[in-house]
Amino acid sequence: MVNRVSWQQVGRVTEPGRYMFTFGWLTVAAEDLAIWQQFPNATFTLVKTTATAPDSTEQVPGEEEFHLGAFDPHRDA
Repeated sequence: MVNRVSWQQVGRVTEPGRYMFTFGWLTVAAEDLAIWQQFPNATFTLVKTTATAPDSTEQVPGEEEFHLGAFDPHRDA
């Protein structure tokens, strides 16, 4: 199970949105991208949420959904 992800691991996405990865769906917000632009080596904690079908409120069984939580900037010393 993936607990943390880096910008490199998610393909250096450049737009906010919902992306499918091997661990499940990941929603990336504009604020997350701003952090990665300032701290390119930062890693975020994955926060599991309830998976829903796109444009719906129905849960999707068997699919995992995540958003980005707390981050570690990994500043160069």
